Amino acid sequence: MLSIKNFSKSYDGKKMAVDNLTLNVESGQIVAFIGPNGAGKTTTLKAVSGIIDYNFGEILIGGINVSKEPLKAKKLLAYLPDNPDLYEHLKGYEFLNFIADTFGVDKQTREGLINKYSTLFKINNNLHEPIKTYSHGMKQKLALISALVHSPKLLLLDEPFTGLDPKSSFDFKKILKELIKDGGAVFYSTHVLEVAEKLATHVAIINKGQLIKFGTIDEVKGDKSLESLFLELAQND
Repeated sequence: MLSIKNFSKSYDGKKMAVDNLTLNVESGQIVAFIGPNGAGKTTTLKAVSGIIDYNFGEILIGGINVSKEPLKAKKLLAYLPDNPDLYEHLKGYEFLNFIADTFGVDKQTREGLINKYSTLFKINNNLHEPIKTYSHGMKQKLALISALVHSPKLLLLDEPFTGLDPKSSFDFKKILKELIKDGGAVFYSTHVLEVAEKLATHVAIINKGQLIKFGTIDEVKGDKSLESLFLELAQND
């Protein structure tokens, strides 16, 4: 589903934010992308989503080159940054319909998905209110629904559980598992290592722009926990 080959990115032409990263995320996988602050996680996610360009390498989504066919590639994915910008002058349902229009989702499909997810996250009664009146948690839920409204094949998430209450976090994990069961894939960054250990099928550890480890949860952590591995990485650094 996602193929990153020899990806490198520098913002100043000197220091590499990401250095020669090669990584594959297959259909049916939830890959947790972990590492210290400044390790290159967000840079990688933004490059995959097509928000930023890159110096070297190739990124393919469903076999489509992100640089050469950006619109075609972006139709297959949804990207949710750690602090999503919403059009707060719009009402919730107006924003979701705007996103659905952008991806060409038909009326019947969008109404079904919006009703399903807004009811699950318990904001269905707030969709006719301006987004500027929403709490932080409600905005996060709305952003999650906007990422799901066109049924993406690849879901890119940067710290997706921030601002969610325990029930909403539980429900969102169920949604992610449904997505991969239907042949989708999830690639997300997180500092919540306990959740990553229980939710992810695979884990990729990055530090100073370089991939340190990648594999299934059991392969990477062995007889340790992800938290202990992360602490070892920080201490060695």
